[in-house]
Amino acid sequence: MLKLKKTYTYALWSSIYLTLLSVGIAAISYFFISQQLGVITIIISVISLFLISFFITQYRAEHFIYRRLKKIYEDVSILNVNDLKRETATTDIDKISKKMEKFVEGKRLEIKSLTERDSFRRDFLGNVAHELKTPLFTVQGYILTLLEGAVNDKQIRMKYLDRANKGVERLVAVVKDLDMIAKLENDGLEINIEVFNILELIQNVFDLLEMKAKKRNISIRFDRIYEFPLFVKGDIEKIEQVLINLVVNSIKYGKPNGTTIVGVESHNSQKFIIKVIDDGEGIKKIHLPRLFERFYRVDQSRSREQGGSGLGLSIVKHIVEAHDENIFLKSTYGKGSEFSFTLEKAR
Repeated sequence: MLKLKKTYTYALWSSIYLTLLSVGIAAISYFFISQQLGVITIIISVISLFLISFFITQYRAEHFIYRRLKKIYEDVSILNVNDLKRETATTDIDKISKKMEKFVEGKRLEIKSLTERDSFRRDFLGNVAHELKTPLFTVQGYILTLLEGAVNDKQIRMKYLDRANKGVERLVAVVKDLDMIAKLENDGLEINIEVFNILELIQNVFDLLEMKAKKRNISIRFDRIYEFPLFVKGDIEKIEQVLINLVVNSIKYGKPNGTTIVGVESHNSQKFIIKVIDDGEGIKKIHLPRLFERFYRVDQSRSREQGGSGLGLSIVKHIVEAHDENIFLKSTYGKGSEFSFTLEKAR
């Protein structure tokens, strides 16, 4: 059975009703004009009437709907009347409804995205201002004190200059991390893939951070003795930065006299997984989804005491994802945290 397009249903039934009405009228007059016109002529007239009624009804209905939709587009400021195509106007009301729902949903998602971006922009600017303001005011305070006469006291002078220098170092760290984040997000990260021994790289990071760990009496070590080297593929400088950031975090937020353990395990046949585990206070579940956001801090006061730009974990995430790898986080509040990321095994 021939199935007509749903679009023409309205016009079809309207044409049938008009034709039946016309046939009824013609039937009354049949006996009066049949002798002059003949049966075939009447049948042709009825078919012609049906076709003409169909096309006129379809055109008028679409024209009516198009004008109404155009008025809606003109009245609603977010709808561009130029987006409305003539073929959109159809007597298939379900189709119109679905198109409008799809359009409205698209605009709703667009507005939501713009709102989130605006909120993120405001938060980001506020965080940048706060991160820069704290060390700037510190440096300014020490310099002003020296200018007011403390510079003549050698002991105070050296102490204040040393503290001002620490403030400048904090500023430099924030600016460098901001510059890296900007490059990561705008230009992408250029990755130079090479084969290297991940165990040797971890040991280099241990040697680099040994003094920092000793200040808090934290032990940094491997989870076990590795008899053979483990070779991976990646950008050795970028992966070193990932390891430094993760180990530094474990030292900062680990408990005094605690331990930071780094281990390498086989994740699957193609990947290793590198784990950095501390026995610090851990992180509450409420903070876990946002921990890799820029400037997000679990404990604002404690984090600022420990220093840092607040961008370390965000940079880590960008570098790992630039390698097409994954980063994971497990943490139990009161017991410690485990950060881990994957790297491709070298064949």
